[in-house]
Amino acid sequence: MTATLPRSRTPRPAPGAADPLRRLRRLGLAASLMTAGAALGAGALPVPNPLLGLRLIGLPSRNVTLALALAYAGVGLLVLAWLAVARTLWHPAGEAVTRAQLARAACTWAVPLAVVPPLFSRDVYSYLAQGVMVARGLDPYVLGPATALGIDDPLVRSIPTMWRDTPTPYGPLFLLLERGVTAVTGDDIALGVLLHRAAALAGVAAMVWALPRLAARRGVDGRRALWLGVANPLVLVHVISGAHNDGLMVGLFLVGLELGLSAGPRMLDARFLGGAASIVCASAIKLPALLVLGFLGVSCARQRGAGPRAVAVVAGVLAAVVVAVLVPLSWPLVDGWGWVSTLTVPGSAIAWMSPTTDLGLLGGLLGVVAGLGDHTTAVLALTRGTGLAAAAVCCTVLLVATLRGRLDPVTGTAAGLAAVVVLGPVVQPWYLLWIVVPLAATAATRRRAVLLAVSGCLAVLAVPTGSDFFFHGYQLPLAVAGAAVVLAAALVPLWRPPRWPARMSRAGPPPTRSAG
Repeated sequence: MTATLPRSRTPRPAPGAADPLRRLRRLGLAASLMTAGAALGAGALPVPNPLLGLRLIGLPSRNVTLALALAYAGVGLLVLAWLAVARTLWHPAGEAVTRAQLARAACTWAVPLAVVPPLFSRDVYSYLAQGVMVARGLDPYVLGPATALGIDDPLVRSIPTMWRDTPTPYGPLFLLLERGVTAVTGDDIALGVLLHRAAALAGVAAMVWALPRLAARRGVDGRRALWLGVANPLVLVHVISGAHNDGLMVGLFLVGLELGLSAGPRMLDARFLGGAASIVCASAIKLPALLVLGFLGVSCARQRGAGPRAVAVVAGVLAAVVVAVLVPLSWPLVDGWGWVSTLTVPGSAIAWMSPTTDLGLLGGLLGVVAGLGDHTTAVLALTRGTGLAAAAVCCTVLLVATLRGRLDPVTGTAAGLAAVVVLGPVVQPWYLLWIVVPLAATAATRRRAVLLAVSGCLAVLAVPTGSDFFFHGYQLPLAVAGAAVVLAAALVPLWRPPRWPARMSRAGPPPTRSAG
């Protein structure tokens, strides 16, 4: 099967040929440097801020509003540069762009974001606090960081208030990773952030390995898949800069899909078992990744006739893999299976991006206006429960469609995770990585406009500091207005008038014909 897979070939540029991405690469680098500099004042800095009082590097911290404006402007320019490269790739002239040129552009933009404080989220401090708890023998599935470490602990003070008293919803593999980071870094917060960022970069490397191979199975250009999936602003901002564990989760399940789909006809093929184990490891970071195992399983069952017996045999093998992977991972923890009881923790947040949460809040508000009393909690539980039930139905339909061959497993994976995210109780911008990255390797790239627009908009929705502005709400609108001015000023020099041919420029533009 692997011998017959189409491979995308990109022509090598002629010796001395100009790099078509040179100007856009420099634009993206300027945007990335602007964002990185702004992170020193508007990033998700620890509390207390170690940069305060320093003469040069501490300057951005003295004017947070200006730093916020520069951060938003930098991310906006980065998104525009990414869109411009994508437009070049889908243009007929884009065939001359090589994968090496794209990799050079992506790495150039990523490096400044990988060496500065986190942006758009403070979750990495929760990771560090949970690692300390596991290292001290405390159960993060029962205790929150504030209860376990004390409210005055520097890590606890850096965590948003709403998450200080909540247990962790992450799986055992990620807790073991957190404990390993603590064993290496001790109390060094900056080094701990960098090590978690290194783990996120390992997930990005896994995406780089898997995406072109998955794209080749569907006849999709590997360069476009990598640019749409890996160089995506959501990856740059929320995985490389924010160090979210979603990057490692997505990388692991994509590797598992590629290994499983490349397996031979034998049920106990090493690649199939290894792919299944990789997907289970991804679910040991965040449980929704276990859905990917279902699509790999029905794809395997289809190759064996798609009958009830084939489905049962494959399900039995995959169940054995789940047990064989999760039991050793859970054993070293105080309560290795406690994460099953904390899966509802993210639902304690009121996330406005979740449609089911918005419906629940709207229903509660209508009840108050109608004089029926405040039943927001009950309405939220109803709308969220209905959303989860609808997501289960959607996933079942998608699994059946994949089993019957109407849907390929990679597209089914993206669609199933989309149902889980959109109909779930909480939606964060980085959750869209579960959907966009797999879709980059499918025929959905033909409808790239939607993926490009969604990725670009969500990259600038979160607040760079990763915190709220309850007591200084004036800063955010001023920063957004300042960013719009900076963005407009940066774009004006980039505009170039159309170049007329030499003969036409001497004779003037062509005359227009009148309607008569």
